[in-house]
Amino acid sequence: MEEVGTFIRGKRFVRTDIVEKGISCIHYGDMYTYYGLSANKTKGMLRSDLASKMRYAQKNDVVIVAAGENKDDIGVGLAWLGDEPAAVHDACFIFQSDMYPLFVSHYLRTDIYHKQIRKYVSEAKICSISAKGLGNAVIPVPSFERQQSIASLLDKFESLVNDLSEGLPAEIVAVQEQYEYYRNKLLTFKRKS
Repeated sequence: MEEVGTFIRGKRFVRTDIVEKGISCIHYGDMYTYYGLSANKTKGMLRSDLASKMRYAQKNDVVIVAAGENKDDIGVGLAWLGDEPAAVHDACFIFQSDMYPLFVSHYLRTDIYHKQIRKYVSEAKICSISAKGLGNAVIPVPSFERQQSIASLLDKFESLVNDLSEGLPAEIVAVQEQYEYYRNKLLTFKRKS
């Protein structure tokens, strides 16, 4: 990856620096709990007085988490598609390249990629990886148009899977209610007087 892009480490800020109004920011913890493959809006805002000290993801950069509770969490990416820059936490890297950001984001969730970077993860109470470790990962580089096409297909598939994940429980509840309705109708007999 280091041959096709540049890694820039974010800058340190803490949860208490996150406020209701300020500058857009991406905290590493939210990479696991809030964000998916891409975002154009951040969950949090950082105190404005910290603006000059931060490093920012620009539109079409990929934010890669570099710290986590276990080595399997490391390396997940988020394509930043927001028009405004977003301050990035120091437990993340900003990956800047000419690659299609959603293609990169999808690739950063593959087993092939994670198998490559696991050997570079330092394990301790909090696991971490360096830019050099991430840079050692090999990423396919098809034409830009092909990257867009692949990402588009994967986006559609992910959307379908999410729709099923959300839709199936609702469908199961509806079928259960329908079953109970007909069961009650079929098993309710009028008494002969």
